[in-house]
Parts: sequence; structure tokens; C-alpha cells
Amino acid sequence: MRTVDVARGAGYSVQQVRNLERDGVLPPARRTAAGYRVYGEVHLRSALAYRALAVGAGPAEAKRIVRAVHECPVAEALALLDAVHARLDSERGELGRAKEAVEAISTEPIEDVRASDSMGVSELAAALGVRPSTLRHWDAEGLAVPDRVSTRGTRRYSPAQVRDARIVHQLRSAGYRVDALRTLMPDLRGGHRLTDVRAALADRDASIVARSRALLDAAAMLSAVISLAEAPSGGLAAATRT
Repeated sequence: MRTVDVARGAGYSVQQVRNLERDGVLPPARRTAAGYRVYGEVHLRSALAYRALAVGAGPAEAKRIVRAVHECPVAEALALLDAVHARLDSERGELGRAKEAVEAISTEPIEDVRASDSMGVSELAAALGVRPSTLRHWDAEGLAVPDRVSTRGTRRYSPAQVRDARIVHQLRSAGYRVDALRTLMPDLRGGHRLTDVRAALADRDASIVARSRALLDAAAMLSAVISLAEAPSGGLAAATRT
């Protein structure tokens, strides 16, 4: 195959294929006497594996895994792939716990606020298992905003504000970025609506499913690359021949 053939088959530009070879994602191509690159099935499979892995694990980790398939023992490459699956499984578990927690926390009755019910930064940080600086960051971003109760600006969290902080904590643990929560939390505080929170959780769920499917596709391509490398006809060197 020519460079353009691999590019078309993998959905990349010619320059991207060259970049992938430069970065070790594709094994070195054989050169003709005139200096033209000649690619084989292993290059196309490697490019497709990288494309799927970039969706499932991110570009940096995708390069690391595909390079390992070419350069390291198979067990090491598979261990890297297993680690990606484990992280995704952890995210899925966190998301499930976030769904349960948000439903429970959001429906808790908030009675009249009493002074004794409020919490300081250190108290709430200890209760949530986060650093006080994390709460101050959430305050600055408008996610969980406490009252100021003195001229020195001492922060005190009412029960409603504690609930906000608990929801933010659960969603952050599930992988939500601050910018997404910055849009979501004012609506939840204003109308105590769960619709937007549920929609955000559903979006996260869909993202995890898409990444999991991409890893499944990548595994099939990686398996093909490994099989080509282990072929008795000469491994990668033979696989690069047309």
C-alpha cells in the first residue's frame, strides 16, 4: 500500500499517517529503491487501532499502547490496555454512585436554617473528605457558595449550601468538569430541579459507553497487529511487504 492508501483506509490525511510513523504508532515502512514508502496490513491495522484507542483512552495513551505492541513483549502491551479498561470501569462505578447520591441528596428536606446547622470550611471539608482549598475553589467558581458571616469574610455553609457541596462532590467524583457544573448548579439551586442533573449524568453515561465501544474496536485491531507480528512468515518485517 502507498501512504495515501493507508490514509484513506484509516480516515487520516497523508501527513497524519507520516506523523504516526514518526511517533512509532506505525512500524517503519519499507522503502523502494526510489525512496517511496511501502506499507502493509500491519500499518493499516495499527492506524485503525490508534484511531479507536484515541477515542477510548485519549491520544497520548493510545500512542503509548500501540507503540508497546510494536516494541514490547505482548504481556506489557496488554497490561496497558487492561489498565485503561480498569479506569473506565472505575468511572462507570463512580457514575452509578453519583446517580444514587444526587437522587438522595436532592430530595432531602431543607428546613428553616438555624445557626447551629451551619458548617465552616474545615468542618465541611472533613465531612466530604476534601481539602479546604477545594471548597474555596468551588466557591470561586460559583458551584457551592457559602455565606459570609463577619467583616473578615468567614465562610459558613447553611444546610442548603452543604447539600450543594455534596452534589458537586459526587459529580466531580464522577468525572464532571468545573465548567459543566458552573452551568448546572445555579439551576439546581434556583428550582431544585433534577432534570438538568439527570441529563448531565445521562450524557456522561453515553460518553462512557462510546469510549467502551471504541476500546472494543481497538482491541480487535490490536489483536490483528499482534497476530501479524507473530506470524511464522517473519513477523512485522514480512507483514510490511505488499
